[in-house]
Amino acid sequence: VQLQASGGGLRQPGRSARLSCTASGDIHRIKRMGWYRQAPGKQRELVGQIIEDESINYADSVKGRFTISKDDAENTLYLEMNSLKSEDTAVYYCYVEEWSGMMTWGKGTQVTVSS
Repeated sequence: VQLQASGGGLRQPGRSARLSCTASGDIHRIKRMGWYRQAPGKQRELVGQIIEDESINYADSVKGRFTISKDDAENTLYLEMNSLKSEDTAVYYCYVEEWSGMMTWGKGTQVTVSS
């Protein structure tokens, strides 16, 4: 499975941004899909993910502000980010976990929240 991520950029606090991540290859291998982020000087953290039963879980820090969705026809995962805060500034990575346990990461995309 290969991943192509896009979106992000510079946003003012309180604004929105949307990231997308398109999967290609043998997508039937995919067990989970989601997003991580890594802020400067911090460890990579889970933002949210769609798990095997199609339910979605989120980090407490983004609940109510971020929404993960997917378009199965386009094999694309989205991360809609609203009410952005400066602490959301990070490099965002989409990922897939295959049934085999293998993890694949998309190229990180920078989101900077600043006035």
